Amino acid sequence: MAPVLRIDLASPVPAYRQIANALRALLVAGEFSPGDQLPTVRELALDLGVHHNTVAEAYRILSDERWLDLRRRRGVMVLERAMPRAHPDVGAGFKRRLQELVAEARAGGVSQHELAGELRQIAAQLAKEKGS
Repeated sequence: MAPVLRIDLASPVPAYRQIANALRALLVAGEFSPGDQLPTVRELALDLGVHHNTVAEAYRILSDERWLDLRRRRGVMVLERAMPRAHPDVGAGFKRRLQELVAEARAGGVSQHELAGELRQIAAQLAKEKGS
């Protein structure tokens, strides 16, 4: 069964960014294997109720990051990709974005308990992946 992708059209985060972020999370989690075909731009656009250019932009972002191979008339294929070493600037940017996300969640009513539980789950998943 293919992973389900959902976006929030009412979100202030652009739809193409939500799609790219959701797909990247699935790719990092190993939900797709190298060589897997993803839905075409038009198929995913119809499924999500967005314009095909929105999906095309998300796919371009992931292609630029070397996650996807985009070939006209051949579809979208997942590439083999080793995890790169983090650059110090990336770590600082991640920390800032994580703090912003936590602040956004708290402002939206998510409790500290819920946040801590989610972060523990993510940490456990990362530990599990590292052990694989």
